[in-house]
Amino acid sequence: MTLHRQSLILTEACPIRDVLDRLGDRWTVLVLHELAAGTLRFSELRKRIADISPRMLAQTLRHLEQDGLVKRDVFPTVPPRVDYTLTALGTSFFERVEMLARWAAENHEAVKAARRAYVAPAANAPK
Repeated sequence: MTLHRQSLILTEACPIRDVLDRLGDRWTVLVLHELAAGTLRFSELRKRIADISPRMLAQTLRHLEQDGLVKRDVFPTVPPRVDYTLTALGTSFFERVEMLARWAAENHEAVKAARRAYVAPAANAPK
């Protein structure tokens, strides 16, 4: 059995992990957050998420579209215009994720302070 086939079987056996893998992606929540405000073009998303590369943004949007969370509309203009919008499923998903994002924003300083204060147990062990 190939590694890809094994991965598909594990994904099918664990729907929670399948969905949470997408949520755990580094850029998904940020892209969903920006699209929650309304339809945006690729270049607008790039400006709003300054540190994402064009390749990563394209890949993230493709995955979100594949999962039915984002709708991609292409307009036959020169140059082509492409708009991205949250679907009803994407809106539903983001409504739940938004609480987590809000918690992260509200507690970011406390988490950073805890990280600074943390001393690894191995560093304190007698030698």
